[in-house]
Amino acid sequence: MSNSAGPRINERSQYFLKVLIERYIREGQPVGSRTLAKDAGMDLSPATIRNVMSDLEEQGFITSPHTSAGRVPTASGYRMFVDSLISLQPVEELAGFDLNQDQDHDPKHLVKSASSMLSSLTHMAGLVMVPQRDQVIIRELQFVHLSDMRVLAVLVTSQGDVLNRIVDTVQPYSRAELERASNYINQHYAGMKLEAMKSSIVREMATHKQDMDKLMAEMLSIADQALQGDEVQDVVVTGQTNLLDFDELAHMDRIRKLFDAFSEKQEILHLLDRSTQAEGVQLFIGEESGYDPLKKCSLVSAPYEMDGKVVGVLGVIGPTRMAYDRVIPIVDITARLLGAALKS
Repeated sequence: MSNSAGPRINERSQYFLKVLIERYIREGQPVGSRTLAKDAGMDLSPATIRNVMSDLEEQGFITSPHTSAGRVPTASGYRMFVDSLISLQPVEELAGFDLNQDQDHDPKHLVKSASSMLSSLTHMAGLVMVPQRDQVIIRELQFVHLSDMRVLAVLVTSQGDVLNRIVDTVQPYSRAELERASNYINQHYAGMKLEAMKSSIVREMATHKQDMDKLMAEMLSIADQALQGDEVQDVVVTGQTNLLDFDELAHMDRIRKLFDAFSEKQEILHLLDRSTQAEGVQLFIGEESGYDPLKKCSLVSAPYEMDGKVVGVLGVIGPTRMAYDRVIPIVDITARLLGAALKS
C-alpha cells in the first residue's frame, strides 16, 4: 500500500499518532492532548504528551487548525498510518458474497453492481473501470457491404455486445466476396479473445500471405483494421452525492470541482490506470494524486483480473478522513469478487 517513504518516528510516537488518527476518523474533530492521553491509556504527564504532539507536528504528521488547539492528521500522517500502523478489519457483509449470484454474465451489469456495492458499503463514491476489450471474446465477425469502397465490420462478443467498425477499402468488394471472407475468418478465429485474434491475423498475414488468394489476404488486412479501433476507456461512478455528507468536502467550490472531475472522468481514469501497474491495493492520499479536485480526498484502488491478466481497476473516493481499516479490505475483496464473476 506504500506510495512513498517518509521520516521515521519512534514506537511511542507511532502509537500516539495511531490513537490520534483513529480518534479523528471517528469524531471528525481536532484532538487535544487531554483527549489523546485518555484514549492512549498511558500514565504520562500532559507535558510529555504535548512534547510528543509537538514532535509529530514538526515532522509533518499532524497540524493544528487555526480555530483549535487540537491537532488533525496531514496527508503524511495518514500515509504513515496506512503503511505502518493500521489494523485492517474483517468485512462480514462480503463473507460468501457472489457478484454473479443472478447468473448475469454481462460485464456491464457486473461493473455497475461492483460500483454500487462499493458505494453502499463505504457510503462514499464507488468507481469501476470498464474491462479493457482486449480481453473480450469475439464470437463472430461479419463484413457488411455499405458502398463500393466502404465495409462495415460487425464484431459480436461472447456477451452479446456488438462492436461496429467502418473500414475504407482500396477497391470495391461484392456481397458474395464479403460473405466468403466472413466465413473464413469465423472458421479460423471465432472464439478468440480480441487481443489474440489481432495477433493471429497479423501473424497469418506475415507468414502465409503468399499461399492465400488475393481476396483472403485483402480481407485479413481489412479485419486487422477493424480490430485496431481505438477503445475509449470508461469508468462507472456510483454514489457521488454521498460525498456531500462530509463537512470537509461540502464547500461549494470544492464539491463543484469534484463533481466536474467525476463527469469528465479523464483524470480519474488516469489515476486508476496508474494502479494497473501495481499489485494489490493502492492509495492516493490528498495531494499525492497530483490532481487539485482530489487534494482533500483519498482514492483507494485495486486492479481486478480476468484469466490471470489485469483488465481494469476499481476503487473508492472519499475524504482523507475515511475509515481506511474498513475501506481497504472492502476494495480488495470487491476486486477479487469482480474478477471471479467475470470469468465464471
